[in-house]
Amino acid sequence: MPRGARLDAPGTLHHVIIRGIEKGNIVRDDEDRKEFLRRMGELAQGMGTSIYAFALMTNHAHILLKSGGQGLSTFMRRLLSGYAQYYNRRHKRVGHLFQNRYKSIICEEDAYFDKLVAYIHLNPLRAGLVNSIEELSTYPWCGHAVMMKKVHYKWFDRDYVLQFFGEKERGARRVYLAYLEEEIGENREKELSGGGLLRSHGGWSKVQSMRKQGIKALSDDRILGGDSFVREVLQEAEDQAEELLAAKNRSNQIQKDIDEVCSKEGITVAALRSGSRKGKLPAIRKALAEKFVNEYGLSLAETARQLWVTTAAVSYMVR
Repeated sequence: MPRGARLDAPGTLHHVIIRGIEKGNIVRDDEDRKEFLRRMGELAQGMGTSIYAFALMTNHAHILLKSGGQGLSTFMRRLLSGYAQYYNRRHKRVGHLFQNRYKSIICEEDAYFDKLVAYIHLNPLRAGLVNSIEELSTYPWCGHAVMMKKVHYKWFDRDYVLQFFGEKERGARRVYLAYLEEEIGENREKELSGGGLLRSHGGWSKVQSMRKQGIKALSDDRILGGDSFVREVLQEAEDQAEELLAAKNRSNQIQKDIDEVCSKEGITVAALRSGSRKGKLPAIRKALAEKFVNEYGLSLAETARQLWVTTAAVSYMVR
């Protein structure tokens, strides 16, 4: 399946993977690490983005988040462009810092949330940045230290994560820690970060078993979840794309209508939008306003913007 536009509906759970260009470092010292997390946290709070897990490594980073009202793309663009400018300024370098396209995987929350939290939080241990689970508990560049209450970041949604492991704080934290220790021996990279069918169904043996049973499941490299979840996400993305296309087509038609009327009546578009009430200008605006509202379903406010008049004026024209 060709790689399409980023699936970016607000309120979607994403596993985001950021990598330095040509495997280069994205942080050089603790000052850089503090700045990256500061920027990420401030943006998350300002844009309604929830952070559930993170691991800031040397040349890459993992983040588990739920996008806010402006979607994932705006959040990531602001985070990466702002941090790259800071990094280049501080280290007197030029050029790109990150790979052009960060990786984002939409995740089925009920099936994969706990696995993703554990996988992300164990990254520093697996990479040798810390030597034990105890040392990981005080490692400030990973969400596990927040879970263990050794570090506090007010933008990290610790309570939301804990609810997956129990109802009460102490018991939930104990279950979470036990689960992490179990997951140390599991290699879930292909299952959680790989591609398509293999990842969504937890390994090649599961896929082989499905094929023997004649089970066909839809897969997509951008989505981690079962067949029905993948279909639901893709259908939602398709519906959104159709809405955007319809809106674009309607916008083009509106501009075409304005240009044609102005050409026919021998006036300029600037004159139509000047606010002048001379001659036939009010009647032309009224005819366009009625068409835009009644035929195209345009709102009064959008019609007003197209004709450069007030919303009250449009309301009067079409009443």
